[in-house]
Parts: sequence; C-alpha cells; structure tokens
Amino acid sequence: MKIKRFFAPDIRQALRQVREALGSDAVILSNKKVDGGIELVAAIDYDDAAFTPSPAPQPKPALSPVQPLRQKRTPAPVADEPASTVASVSKLKEQVIPKVEWSQDPVLVEMRQEMKALRRMMENELSGLSWREMGDHRPETRDLFRKLMGLSISPDICSQLVESVTDVTSADQAWRNALYYLATKMETVGDDLLEQGGVFALIGPTGVGKTTTVAKLAARFALRHGTHQIALISTDNYRIGAQEQLNTYARILDVPVRSAGTREELAVALNGLTGKRLILIDTAGMSQRDVRLSEQLSMLDVAGQGVRSFLTLSAATDNSSLEQTISAFGAARPEACILTKVDEAGSLGGALSALIHKELPLAFVADGQKVPEDLHLARSHTLVSKAVACSTGGGEYSDEYLALALGGARANAHG
Repeated sequence: MKIKRFFAPDIRQALRQVREALGSDAVILSNKKVDGGIELVAAIDYDDAAFTPSPAPQPKPALSPVQPLRQKRTPAPVADEPASTVASVSKLKEQVIPKVEWSQDPVLVEMRQEMKALRRMMENELSGLSWREMGDHRPETRDLFRKLMGLSISPDICSQLVESVTDVTSADQAWRNALYYLATKMETVGDDLLEQGGVFALIGPTGVGKTTTVAKLAARFALRHGTHQIALISTDNYRIGAQEQLNTYARILDVPVRSAGTREELAVALNGLTGKRLILIDTAGMSQRDVRLSEQLSMLDVAGQGVRSFLTLSAATDNSSLEQTISAFGAARPEACILTKVDEAGSLGGALSALIHKELPLAFVADGQKVPEDLHLARSHTLVSKAVACSTGGGEYSDEYLALALGGARANAHG
C-alpha cells in the first residue's frame, strides 16, 4: 500500500493532486485544515485488512500425558462434542469482518453543501416566479396579499385568506371578505365563563399583567354579584411585592385573599373558601423555558378541586414567542386565553396568528390599566378591526421579501 500526503489551498485542488498522483482508485484516509489550506492523506492499493483488528491469540491447550503405545485412541464422533464447542464454531463462521467507511469524505461533504445551496437558490427563483406571475395575471390578489402581510399576520394564513377570496368585483370587497374570513378563523368563548363560577387560575409568563387581570376579573364579578361570593389566592412566592399588590386590590374590593406556596397549602386554602362562587388564583409568572415551569403547573393539580386555567398572553409579544409560550403552558390544559396589553402592541397580527395556529380560544381582551373598565369580552371582529387600525399597511415590505413569504407559505401548504 502506497500512502502519500498532499497540501493545497482548497479541497478541490487537493483532490485534483490526488487523482493526478495516485489515480482515480485512491482512497482518502484523512483530511484537516492547516495553515495555508488543506492537508489530505491518500493511499493506493488500499487493504481493508490493515484496519481489521487481529483476533486475540488463543491459549495453547495443555499437553496430555503420554499414553502407552499399545493403547490406540480412536477419535470421538462429531456428534459427541460439547454443545459449547459447536456454538463457538458457528459463531466464528457467522462473524462479519468490519469494513472501514469514510462517512466524512470531503467530496461527499462538499456535495451536500452544494446541493443545499442549489436547493435554496431554486426555491428563491420559484418564489420570485410565483410572485411575478401573480402580479401579471392577478394584480388585485397580489395587492391583497401585501395588505394582509401589513397586518403582521403569518404568511401561511395570508395565503389561505387570499385563496378564500373569490368572485369579487372590487379590491375593497376583497379586503372586507378577507378580514371576515380572518375573524372566522379565530375561536372565542361565547358565554362569559366567570358567570358560571368555579376556581380559575391565571397562568402565563412574567410581565403579562396576571395580577392586574385578576383584579379586573374580580371587580367585574363583584359589580354583578357582590363581593361576598368571590375570593382571591396568590401562589406567587417569586416576585417581590406580588402578594402585597394582590392584597391591595383585595382590600379595595373588600374580598378575602389567601396565600399558598405548595400544593398542600393550596388545597387547604381552597377548602377554607368553600361556598364562594368564584375563586381566582394568581400564579407566579415564569418563562416558557424555565425548568421550574412544570413544577409550578403541577401545583394547580389539586385533587377534587377542579381548578381551571386561563393562559394570559401579552399582545406586544412576537408571534414566535407566543407560540412557544402556548406550547409550554399547554401542560396545564388552559381552557381559553386572556390577551393583555392590546393598547401597547405595535401590531396584533402576531397574536392573532399564534391563537389561530394553536387553536386556542380567546376569552377576554385587556387594553389598559383601569380596573375593571379596560377588560372586555373577546369579540373576533372587534379584535380584527383593532389589528387593522394599528397596522402599518405593508408599505415597508419589499417585493423580494413578499415573494419569499409567499413561496414559503405555499411550500408549507404542500409539504
């Protein structure tokens, strides 16, 4: 076997040197980056046996004592051999000699990279072609897609809305129809769940306004049914001043409040509030990536108490983070969502897209700090109207970006 080392500025020139020096049958043994380029070690007349581990030497059998010449020993029949000896012989016959496989062959690695780059280039070209074709044959459809993207709605939902709008006579009618279909994609809680009463826990990440929302819900219920039928519980032992804030709201509303740090304490607090028509639980806010999240959610699993949960989300959060949050808090099986900080959001399309993708119903919408005036029952058409009111109109999106968005939406639809 002939082994030779090659140096070159890049992998292509190194492989060319190998072919010129050793021929097309050469085998690449190793490659690595060095100062000034690439170092390859190649071989010709490559022998797999050189890399096959040699079998361990077997111990020599002990010498048997010398037998008298007059005693002639006859060989034992094969059938009388021990089963272990037969099994070991069969195992040796079935043993497969391992072969050396070069999974990191530089040629294959480079080929994979080039194929990925070629695929991306083809996808970009096809996206641009689809965008130009839509502009040539259906300019009103392309304008509608641009306006919907201006609401910061995800491209796949925009594409579905565009395909749903057919047989329209004007761009204004197409726009109104698309907004109508957008509202129908959102699921809202028709009846006020709080009117039925029960035990409700508000869960969600930090800073979304759970404590303020608890106060709004409590005040809303107290105005209709009185303060004697409602109670509050705080399980937030992480944030400084969280329980004091809830105690302040409880004193203003003249309703009892309890605190609980464990599942057992929560069970005791709930048992002590038996007879209350509505009990609201304010939980600690945690990131969707917090390792303690599952422990916090498991605290609400109090046997026999029937604790139900509302997921509280901020409308000012981007779409990707909202979807991650909904997935992370899905272990608590929230019945509906409360969307807060609608007045602070630069756009509502991300929140609408997340709720549609995750099929999470919307119960309440909060758009301010006033208690309880700034809490409203969810109405999908009203929320869509607010999304249009705070939209940018899509003017900042370039044709290249919209073409890629349209191509990605169609690829996901047919994937």
